[in-house]
Amino acid sequence: MFRILHAVNSFVWGVPAFVLIAGTGLYLTVRSDFAQIRMFPAALKSFLKPLVGEDDAIARSKRKALYTALAATVGTGNLAGVAGAIAMGGPGAVFWMWIFGILGMVTKFAEATLAVAHRKIDQNGKPIGGPMYMILNTMHHKWHFLAYCYCFFGVVASFGIGNGTQINTVIGGMNSALSTFGLKGNVVLNLLVGCILAVAVYFILSRGSDGIGAVAERLVPFAALFYVVLCFAALFVCRGAIPGALHSIIKGAFSPKAATGGIIGSFFISLRVGAARGVFTNEAGMGTASMAHVTAIVKHPVDQGLMGIIEVFIDTIVICTLTALVILCSGIPINYGNDMGISLTMQAFVDVFGQWVSVYISIALCLFAFATILGWGLYGMQCARFLFGDGSIKYFVLLQTVMVVISSFARTDTLWLLAEIINGLMAIPNLIVLAKLAPEFNQILLQYKYRHPPKRVPQS
Repeated sequence: MFRILHAVNSFVWGVPAFVLIAGTGLYLTVRSDFAQIRMFPAALKSFLKPLVGEDDAIARSKRKALYTALAATVGTGNLAGVAGAIAMGGPGAVFWMWIFGILGMVTKFAEATLAVAHRKIDQNGKPIGGPMYMILNTMHHKWHFLAYCYCFFGVVASFGIGNGTQINTVIGGMNSALSTFGLKGNVVLNLLVGCILAVAVYFILSRGSDGIGAVAERLVPFAALFYVVLCFAALFVCRGAIPGALHSIIKGAFSPKAATGGIIGSFFISLRVGAARGVFTNEAGMGTASMAHVTAIVKHPVDQGLMGIIEVFIDTIVICTLTALVILCSGIPINYGNDMGISLTMQAFVDVFGQWVSVYISIALCLFAFATILGWGLYGMQCARFLFGDGSIKYFVLLQTVMVVISSFARTDTLWLLAEIINGLMAIPNLIVLAKLAPEFNQILLQYKYRHPPKRVPQS
């Protein structure tokens, strides 16, 4: 079974996937005159607005939507996924995560902007949107099957990417933390942790988007700051090794064999692993975050689209880079060719601080995983609702709760493979409609530049 999944994963993340993901990102970058770079100051200013005392209902709405999107984006992939990328693709995989992160900034910018421009108002008076509505609104009816394919993959992904891999990584981190103290995890303890998280997930998901957003707005900033401070402390201790780590990343991107001692000798493996894990953690190209961004109250679609730039920047350029540098600066031996996952990240921090830090890493994992389950819970709900109607939501929430428990003793490598496969399949319909709507995205940017009203407005 594992070999079959590996073969499917290699096909999904083969040359066609790279052409589609990188090609769409490059196309949007060129068409928008490098909007992710050109408009980054405006995005950062909008994000930091509350810190300078300029806060209002619109700013709070934008921030709440951003944190909901970040809840799904900033997750265990920032710890376990980065470690796996380095182990499977060498230090150079981090470089390709950066490249796809920069392309992902404009991709997510376009996703959020266009989703807001094409959003609808549901029967409860709440805005809804996403790639499925963009497909229905802008593409010929013969292509509408892509919307249903997207939502099907979205429902499946919410159980894998957004649930299974998260819980599995938490359990792995907890067991690694116990092992540093000479203790050993067991099925009963794993099941107990899974049941506790399952109860919390059930009650929050049952409250819908409002409940998810309220928790995300408080949980995400705390969890991210908690982990970032820990990373900076580790890098301060290992500050002398930072130049060498950066050199190994650049060198390994173009010569993996030299950086890994010949164990990983393929340039394409390094690129493929870096891109796949990069997309897994920032989700740019998947279109999922747009389902959170459409809930914001904004005067213009670009106002919320700018938050898409910040989302990828925080996830990939900041948090993933910090994790990679801690691993590479710690000096621990890396068993290249094997997906070491969270154990590698845990070992790196323990090597710097001592065994006590494993407790803090386990706490960070729990916070990130819980936030991701909530964010992906929202995405899964929207996809299930699109496919099966409002009545399906209560069953979806129940199944998500059951999945939390099951994932507490599932197999790590199988879950990660399934997650990467679904990532690739979800991206295809979304990237197709993004490429089609690139001229409209450019037009909306021009309208924003000259402060004209957008061409499209929310539809009721």
